[in-house]
Amino acid sequence: MNKRKLVRITTVPLSLDKLLEDQLRFMNNHYEVTAISSDIDYLKKVGEKEGVNVFNVELTRKITPIKDLRALFKLIRYLIKTKPFIVHTHTPKAGLIGMLAARIANVPIRLHTVAGLPLLETMGFKRRLLVYIEKLTYSCAKRVYPNSFGLKKIIEDQILSSGLKLKVIGNGSSNGINTDYFNIDSIQNRVLDDLRKRLNITPKDFVYIFVGRIVRDKGINEILESFKVLYEKYSNIKLLLVGPFEDELDPIEIESRQIIKDNKNIITTGYKRDVRPYFAISNVLVFPSYREGFPNVVMQAGAMSLPSIVSDINGCNEIITHNVNGSVVKVKNIEELLAEMESYFLDKQKYDRIKANSRQAIVDKYNRPYYLNSLLKEYKEVQSV
Repeated sequence: MNKRKLVRITTVPLSLDKLLEDQLRFMNNHYEVTAISSDIDYLKKVGEKEGVNVFNVELTRKITPIKDLRALFKLIRYLIKTKPFIVHTHTPKAGLIGMLAARIANVPIRLHTVAGLPLLETMGFKRRLLVYIEKLTYSCAKRVYPNSFGLKKIIEDQILSSGLKLKVIGNGSSNGINTDYFNIDSIQNRVLDDLRKRLNITPKDFVYIFVGRIVRDKGINEILESFKVLYEKYSNIKLLLVGPFEDELDPIEIESRQIIKDNKNIITTGYKRDVRPYFAISNVLVFPSYREGFPNVVMQAGAMSLPSIVSDINGCNEIITHNVNGSVVKVKNIEELLAEMESYFLDKQKYDRIKANSRQAIVDKYNRPYYLNSLLKEYKEVQSV
């Protein structure tokens, strides 16, 4: 019996590779899966890794009308020719182009996952445009999957008057997390010793870590201001920033750049494919983002037995329970962030208690097999509606 065709679309292959890791391979046991994205070379590597077919469409993260129209027409032709049964899109641009193309090509099942809303940090005409794009994307979809319950409520309140299309898979997230892979025991001591030596981190240092894009809306300015104050009081603390700077889309403040430059205890590493060793040499994740869907990095840190300090936004405040497996602070509030960062350094009893809870909180609710089987169940259900 031939398997039905499933097409998964993201704007860039990095999303297929990291955010949806293992998901394509799992679904290929039940469907004939094709992954569609930009950057053909990277896309081919993802296809080989996951064992699925690929098709290249040059999608961009910015608003580029001419390139977007070309991508739309190319995708329409492909979908008409191959006749997939399900098209499932992720990320804003892939969602818009993918859902429009699937609707025009008359694909029976059209699904879209929402992992965050950039419009929440915009104003004026740009916000109105982004709201329109979201509405257009959702109108072409048969079902829309916010990856957190808080995000579902935001969509109901600000974009869709009816939540009938909306559903959260499992307990939230876009892929769950591989808790066997993200496990402190998976990293050899010699690897950690070498990394500490290379980064000049000593056993006496208390290490705060951020993992993600080094941009304004991840709360980097607030992290750096807080660390600057702390460093004036305590010399044996370090801040580890693991991720790429993205100066074109959402640059951090010039003053923040200067703080990084001036402080030898702030360590930047750039993008790292395997972040586990960096978690393993750290004490607490600091992630005061302005907006999220369901942040993988917070689940990863928890699975690696790290407490997390997060902002009180959807996703973050669903993974972290204040004073249980981490701390929740107000968005853009340097005073609260600074106080929590300092408390983990000074109050060992608090730190040890919260650290002891961190991993189990993730294992219980967000392990990957549970999520993948929940998604497969959803596919089967939506087919029968």
